[in-house]
Amino acid sequence: MEPTQLPLRDIHLPEAISWWPFALGWWLLLILIPLTLFALMWLYKRLTRKTAVKTAKKLLIQFKQDKAMADADKVEAISALIRRVAMSVNPRSDCASLTGKAWLAYLDNSLEDNAFSEGVGQVLISAKYQKNIADKLNIDEFIVLTERWLKAQKT
Repeated sequence: MEPTQLPLRDIHLPEAISWWPFALGWWLLLILIPLTLFALMWLYKRLTRKTAVKTAKKLLIQFKQDKAMADADKVEAISALIRRVAMSVNPRSDCASLTGKAWLAYLDNSLEDNAFSEGVGQVLISAKYQKNIADKLNIDEFIVLTERWLKAQKT
């Protein structure tokens, strides 16, 4: 028989491998990568919030134990510390621009009483402008109030 007369068919190749549906490993990667990124962002935020409050507590203890530091300097340092913690823990737009009575009212929101607006915390408004703050202020009460406020912060 002649080769041209043989009933042969042409070679046919299998279809190309489709990219759909994904293999199981790709599905796992598609799920795990966003979950991992979300968990890392959540952990970072949680650690930085705790770090701000923990650092503030340590600094407050240092201010409390420092006998060489004047009471006026302690009040000024604690005021700056409270402001930094407030901006670290809460949205900056909520507290960065507050001054005077509005600032004290904002600080009172974390506590059950109005210790900043009506109590020893009022010193935050007037301490910079008074010469002899030590005569009118019990620094230990102010430090205790600051400790209460730090404990009340969401961590």
